[in-house]
Amino acid sequence: MSKKKEILRGAEIFCRALKDEGVKHLFGYPGGAVLHIYDALYKQDDVEHILVRHEQGATHAADGYARATGKPGVVLVTSGPGATNAVTGIATAHMDSIPLVVFTGQVPRKMIGNDAFQEVDSIGITRPCVKHNFLVKDVKVLAETIKKAFYVATSGRPGPVVVDIPKDVTADSCSYEYPKNIDMRSYRPVIKGHPGQIKRASKLILSAKKPMIYSGGGVILGEASKELTKFTQILNYPITNTLMGLGAYPATDKQFVGMLGMHGTYEANMAMHNCDVLIAIGARFDDRVTGDLEKFCPYAKIIHIDVDPSSIAKNVPVDVPIVGDVKHVLKDLNEILKSEQDKLQVNKNELKSWWDKIHEWAKIDCLKYDRTSSVIKPQFVVEKLWELTKGDAYVTSDVGQHQMWAAQFYKFDKPRRWINSGGLGTMGFGLPAAMGVKLAFPNETVACITGEASLVMCIQELSTCLQYGTPVKIIILNNRYMGMVRQWQEFFYSGRYSHSYMEALPDFVKMAESYGHMGIRVEKSSGVENALKEALSMKDKTVIMDFITDQTENVYPMIASGKGHHEMHLSSERELA
Repeated sequence: MSKKKEILRGAEIFCRALKDEGVKHLFGYPGGAVLHIYDALYKQDDVEHILVRHEQGATHAADGYARATGKPGVVLVTSGPGATNAVTGIATAHMDSIPLVVFTGQVPRKMIGNDAFQEVDSIGITRPCVKHNFLVKDVKVLAETIKKAFYVATSGRPGPVVVDIPKDVTADSCSYEYPKNIDMRSYRPVIKGHPGQIKRASKLILSAKKPMIYSGGGVILGEASKELTKFTQILNYPITNTLMGLGAYPATDKQFVGMLGMHGTYEANMAMHNCDVLIAIGARFDDRVTGDLEKFCPYAKIIHIDVDPSSIAKNVPVDVPIVGDVKHVLKDLNEILKSEQDKLQVNKNELKSWWDKIHEWAKIDCLKYDRTSSVIKPQFVVEKLWELTKGDAYVTSDVGQHQMWAAQFYKFDKPRRWINSGGLGTMGFGLPAAMGVKLAFPNETVACITGEASLVMCIQELSTCLQYGTPVKIIILNNRYMGMVRQWQEFFYSGRYSHSYMEALPDFVKMAESYGHMGIRVEKSSGVENALKEALSMKDKTVIMDFITDQTENVYPMIASGKGHHEMHLSSERELA
């Protein structure tokens, strides 16, 4: 006799489906269209709801949670302004291929299209910045739609999925059964790379005299760091990471030449420009990496490995495309390379000459700054944080100069430790993302490196930190400017600092205390280390450290718009071309 199926209301189906999917945390904010769901959440203990103070904070917190854990972040917001407030966070996740499932409430079905109270077209608004979205029109397909949403968000190239649920659907009832598996004929991501293409790639790799490995965030998303490290070390080739790929390969390893791109190291960018074989793995050749496309890797044959076929040759023509999951493709490549290691000896002398040239470029010390200054240099703060945490913290950031200094001076040896908004460049991301990471890893050190302009964007989430006990360490590199805006205005607008100066800033120490946290203000470089030690020792306290930094400091190296990798500004005094 078959087991009788339970009859549940739509709101109860929602909660049960999240439980059956293994969801532990749900980030959200209530409103009229989702009150049936919130009532059902009240009656269960399997999924912990985290009440944020703004829907953008919910999406960023879920995003940080997803980046750190590899699991999908889950969000629940109401209709209308609840949904629109979430769009920035959805777009942030979309640009960086982060798996989110965002549930938006909707007005009852019969009111859709009638300009009802708190109605917006959530499907239409989010369509350009999601991997997929669904409008649930019948409670009978709610459970299956939720399963599809998680499958689409986490498979292939990950991304955010929106599920729009009308209020009356959450009130209707039907039998409940959560699918164990899902099959969508129109959506079947390629996992295994084509064997012939992999063989072609291996031959080209082994023929290289000036090789370069360029890896991106896809390696981290594909859990392929171990395979990438093995691949790189079998070959003894130089490797660079994108901003999103930092930690995919250990930054302290001798084969790592630093981050590449607009604010990458001199040696990484020059090696890219001069290489004869470029092996791109889980990267999308975005504009901040390539510089002027006409000048990008002019001497190189290019191999491109990516799970998303639409990313291959989208910006840069490639010679050997391989569509497939990077973990599987690298495993296959490693097997071939192990069996043909004797061929690596053929180019041993050429490879030594190539490494000699890279070491020569590295001697320029492109990240040099004044370590004797009594005025706090922002780079010094990041270096001290790295030393005191032994490189083992989870580090979130907002966007701007502080983000670049964090990327340059905190050496990430592990994947999923660097949590930042890369593609969209979203101010306000750092604090809620740190909160999400801390919920996932309560016993780990979580630091948010931010600027005074970015922090105030989602400052209200300090309340959430207090309510849910997420003691993160907030490091403000406070130069009283929107720093990167000021830097561009200095370089390209003749020093006309139009609205980039931050006047009327709050007292961050008092503000921290008003939210129930701890605040520390530091004005001299001699106080940096002790402040960090004090904050890190307070395991159960959120601490805001307000470091008053040099207002004139700029991020170098820098590739200006329209320039190539070989045309970097190394400082205000010197330029190499």
